[in-house]
Amino acid sequence: MLNYYSTLSAEVYDMDKPVGHSFGDLEFYAERLKGCTGSVLEPAAGTGRILIPLLEKGLDVEGFDVSREMLAICEKNGRQRGLKPSLFKGEMETFTLDKSFEAIVVPTGTFLLLHQRQASLQALKNFYDHLEPGGRLIIDLFLPEDFKEGLVSTRSWEKENGDIITLESKTVEVNRVNQFSVSYNRYELWHEGKLVQTELERFCLRWYGVEEFRLILKETGFTDIVISADYEFGKYPDKAGQVMTFEAVKE
Repeated sequence: MLNYYSTLSAEVYDMDKPVGHSFGDLEFYAERLKGCTGSVLEPAAGTGRILIPLLEKGLDVEGFDVSREMLAICEKNGRQRGLKPSLFKGEMETFTLDKSFEAIVVPTGTFLLLHQRQASLQALKNFYDHLEPGGRLIIDLFLPEDFKEGLVSTRSWEKENGDIITLESKTVEVNRVNQFSVSYNRYELWHEGKLVQTELERFCLRWYGVEEFRLILKETGFTDIVISADYEFGKYPDKAGQVMTFEAVKE
């Protein structure tokens, strides 16, 4: 199971990428889901950055996440807006529901967190099995631009009560043959100059080539695959660093 987004990292995610914050993806997904009258599922919904605005647009969206801490923040964010999102704890590769969806959406490269290839293939099959005939999968990926072993970055965030959360991230492995990277993240909570809490996180990412992922989708059973770059529908990617969105249909 992925051990991402415990208490401090979930708080940081909510502060750094609050509900409604967009990289262009919120508007893109809202447009692609326009006219969708059935249920929509967002795996790895996190704190509701995308899910809650889609609910506010009248879409019937539910979500899940591996992190109870993320789900608790998502529920709180929804409650503050008069919403009660349907949420559950689950994993992309193993969740099981007795219903099917008109669309499944996985924005912002979240799918890359499944760094074990077999787990990612199983997740795609699971998505396929939970779509109704004619249902669509819309999923974002990206190619790494500047991953280098030994690269260290630090950031900090101030909470409303004045406490500080710091994050130090160090890339410890970049496996270009097997297409994954490993970073170690260290979160620290500081209160009045004293360290009061620490969290360590092993953060892995797997990446895919454009045509490689198209073939994987076809082998899973998807058809009518459209690839977009940087949220321009149908614009084929032409350089690393672009967000690649794949939209595919279950026959």
